[in-house]
Amino acid sequence: MSGNANKRPRPNPPSQVPESGDSGIFNERMLILVFDSVGWDLHMLCLTASLNRKLRAIAERLLWRKLCEYRAPRMIDTLANGAPNGRINGGWHALAKLMFHCCGCESTRNFKVSKASPAHFVQASRFSKTSGRSFLTKKCRGDLLYVSDPCEHPMGNTEDDLGIFRGVFRGFLKSTTRACLIRRRVELEERVKCPYCGARVWSMTAARLVPKSAARRLGSHDGGLEYFVCINGHLHGSCWLVPLSSEEDAEDDDEDGGDGEDGGDDPDGVYDLDDNHEHRTVIKCEPHVASVI
Repeated sequence: MSGNANKRPRPNPPSQVPESGDSGIFNERMLILVFDSVGWDLHMLCLTASLNRKLRAIAERLLWRKLCEYRAPRMIDTLANGAPNGRINGGWHALAKLMFHCCGCESTRNFKVSKASPAHFVQASRFSKTSGRSFLTKKCRGDLLYVSDPCEHPMGNTEDDLGIFRGVFRGFLKSTTRACLIRRRVELEERVKCPYCGARVWSMTAARLVPKSAARRLGSHDGGLEYFVCINGHLHGSCWLVPLSSEEDAEDDDEDGGDGEDGGDDPDGVYDLDDNHEHRTVIKCEPHVASVI
């Protein structure tokens, strides 16, 4: 018998999943197609990112950004305009959390509450550039800031309702607001951290950079609010909401207009409004997501 006949056939090596994650569940194009098919379900993305380190890395590098772009395309297009390599301060995961998550409230040195309000996911959030301008002093009005409507937390019959709001700057590192904080040598807070990215924060109350227009915009009274801005440009704060009479409430409804008047209700749960030249983005969140994160 020839030498070739004595050689045993070698079994085919088992298929290997490349370390780069180019196939199977780690294929980025496949993941994007899957999440496109389910409308970028926040519940599913949270579960996917929690499965292992590779999927968490893909989510932080790509999927959270895609979620933000899908849910609030106009707002994200504005925030990412000019951002180097599509990066955003604090990361896309932090921005996604800010879009869907009320951070709650505890007492601080400038704002006291009788009891803490827990953090929670919100079913809908409305962010407005016009509201953001109300939170900027005259010297800083060239900055671009999105701020949400306050999330209302009842505090009992003897107290006003608590309003908790959040927002985000575009290009905070080059903003006039940051330059003003540094020029005034405002110290970073020791006990307060950003609830979205974990970075250190400045108290705008301590810096005396809270304009009276902020209280009017929130429906609060002068001195009845405090908010913080972190080094990545995320804003969070609390205020006491002045009770509105039924007539004032009706007037506010007339000014805002219906949700579907200009932008129309988007079947995917995202729509933009431009009532009275305001740019607002309404973002809806699945109510069951609170049990995931």
